[in-house]
Amino acid sequence: MIDKNLVVERLREAFRKIYDPEIPISIWDLGLIYGIDVDDSGNVRIKMTLTAPGCPIVTFLLHQVQEAVYSALSDVKDINEVNIDLVFDPPWDPTKMTEEGRKRFKEIFGYDIVEAYTRRASIGVQRSGA
Repeated sequence: MIDKNLVVERLREAFRKIYDPEIPISIWDLGLIYGIDVDDSGNVRIKMTLTAPGCPIVTFLLHQVQEAVYSALSDVKDINEVNIDLVFDPPWDPTKMTEEGRKRFKEIFGYDIVEAYTRRASIGVQRSGA
């Protein structure tokens, strides 16, 4: 029987080591991983996105994710199949970041991206409702 919690935790740790080359924050902390599902048959499905649909590094990032998955699960018995689904619905936005990602962003860029995003979004709603 596959230990689903072990698989999920190993993948979380692996994703914390993959950094977006344009924003030096892990893909986990950016909130690019929408889900990790493991079924009883040992099938693993990872649902992830990018910060933008036209991201020029998509191939590079997907390769890194694939390599990290195989490395993290190399000794886990009963893994049958691993699928990585690249999705854009819902679209990524800064509110999907972890607290650690948000803190790291503020350290690097000097402002809280979630606060800026929500402020800008509320201004847009006020303008469109006027």
